[in-house]
Amino acid sequence: MTELKNILYKVAINAVVGNTITNVNKIEFDSRKVGQEDVFVAIRGSVSDGHDFIEKAINQGALAVICEKTPDVIVNGVTYVEVQDTQSALAIMASNYYGSPSENLKLIGVTGTNGKTTIASLLYMLFKKAGFKVGLLSTVKIMVDIEEYKATHTTPDSLMINHYLKEMNKAGVEYCFMEVSSHGIHQKRTEGLAFAGGIFTNLSHDHLDYHNTFKEYRDVKKIFFDNLPEKAFALVNKDDKNGVFMLQNTKAKQYTYGLKSYADYRGQILENSLGGLLLKLNDHEVWVKLIGTFNAYNLLAIFGTAELLGLETIETLQLLSDLHSVSGRFEYMISENKITAIVDYAHTPDALKNVLETINDIRTNNETLITIVGCGGDRDKTKRPVMGNIAAKLSNKTIFTSDNPRTENPDKIIEDIEKGVEPQHYKKTLSITDRRQAIKTACQLANKNDIILIAGKGHETYQEINGERMDFNDFEIIKKELKKLNK
Repeated sequence: MTELKNILYKVAINAVVGNTITNVNKIEFDSRKVGQEDVFVAIRGSVSDGHDFIEKAINQGALAVICEKTPDVIVNGVTYVEVQDTQSALAIMASNYYGSPSENLKLIGVTGTNGKTTIASLLYMLFKKAGFKVGLLSTVKIMVDIEEYKATHTTPDSLMINHYLKEMNKAGVEYCFMEVSSHGIHQKRTEGLAFAGGIFTNLSHDHLDYHNTFKEYRDVKKIFFDNLPEKAFALVNKDDKNGVFMLQNTKAKQYTYGLKSYADYRGQILENSLGGLLLKLNDHEVWVKLIGTFNAYNLLAIFGTAELLGLETIETLQLLSDLHSVSGRFEYMISENKITAIVDYAHTPDALKNVLETINDIRTNNETLITIVGCGGDRDKTKRPVMGNIAAKLSNKTIFTSDNPRTENPDKIIEDIEKGVEPQHYKKTLSITDRRQAIKTACQLANKNDIILIAGKGHETYQEINGERMDFNDFEIIKKELKKLNK
C-alpha cells in the first residue's frame, strides 16, 4: 500500500474532493482491471473515454479517481482528484509509485522513423559485451539484463515502462536503451522519466493516420528533445534536415553524427558488400557484419552514444565489429542453390527505398531482384501507392501481397498499392493476396544467384486478419520453400 499524496507528487492538480492522505493499492487506467483500494485514472482515448467508466471502477473497489472532470455524482469514501491532463498524470504517478526507477540508471531514448529498434538493440548488445548489466525496451522485446519479456508496443504504457525499469533497478542494471515512438510521446507515456540522453535517427513518411500531417508528426518528435534535462545529451543525424530542428530549444548537450555533413561523429563507407561494411568512424577504420548505408548511420549513432557514455574508442570499435543484425532487420540467408533471401521490417516508403537501394548497391545486376511487399490495414493509406511505386521501380520483379490486413479487405489494400506503379513497370508486377503463396511464387521464379526481399513484417511472427493473429514467420516460411527447391 502507498499513500495517494505521495503518488501525486509533481502532478498538476486543479481540485480535490476527499482525502489524499489515504493508502491505495495500485494504479489502473483500464476499468476492467480495477480491484479493491486501487486508483483509477480516467484516460480519454481515441476509441473510448475512461471518464465513462468511473462508476464501474468505483463499483469494483476503486478508492480514488484521477480525472479531468469531476463527476456530478460523488460517492462517499472515494477521493476525486481533478487534473489538467490524465495522460500526463498517469506517467508521473507511475514513476512515483515505482520509486522513480529511471533516476537509478542511465536511460537513453531513441526516436525517429527508421532505425530505432536496430540502434536500441545493438546498444544493448554492445554494452552487454562490454560487461555491463543492461536493459532494453524495444518493439521486438524487453530485456531486464538477461531476462527476456515479450513487447506489445514500441513504447509501452507508463505503468509498464516504470514496472520494467523497477525490475532493472532490482537486477542492478546500469544502462537502459529505449525506443521512443511518436505515439508514446504524444500520449505522454515518457513523461516523468529521467533520460540521460536522446538519439534522433531520421524522419520520413509514417503514422500520418495518427498525426494527420508530417509537421505534426515532426513536432511531436521534437517534444522529446525539448524535455531532455541539462545533464543529458542530444545526439542527432545531421544529414537529415530535421536533425538540427530537433536541437532547437533543447537544454541538453548537443552532438551530431553524419556521413555527408561535418559532424561530431563522422563516418565514411569504404566498402559495402553482402559480407559487411568497412567504415571509417572519426578517422578509425572498422569492419562490421552489418550491411548498407542505413546501417552505417545506425552504427554512427551507436559509436557516438558509446563515446558519450564513457566507453573507450578502441573498445567501442572492437565491440562494433562483433555485432550482428537484429531479428527481422536485413536478416538474410543463402540457400543451397545460391538464392539469397532477405527479410526486413521496412514498412515505410523511406525504409523500403533504403533497403532496395542497399541491395542494388551491393549486387552485380546479373541477378534478378524479386521484392514481396504489402501494407498494413487500418493504418496510413497515403503511403500505399508510394511504396508500390518504390518497389516496382527499384526491383526486377515485384509481388504485391497482404501484410497485416487487420479489419480491411486485403484486396483493396493491394489495389491502393498498385495505384502507385508507373505504366512502364506494370509488366514487372503481380499481385497475390495470400502472403504464403506470394513467398512460394517468388521462390519458384528465382534462379541461382537471384535475390528475394520480403519487406514489411520483419521480426513479427504472426499475421493479423480480421482481428485474429495467426502464426506467420516470413523467415521460416522462405527457408522451408527454398529447401523444397533443393529436393
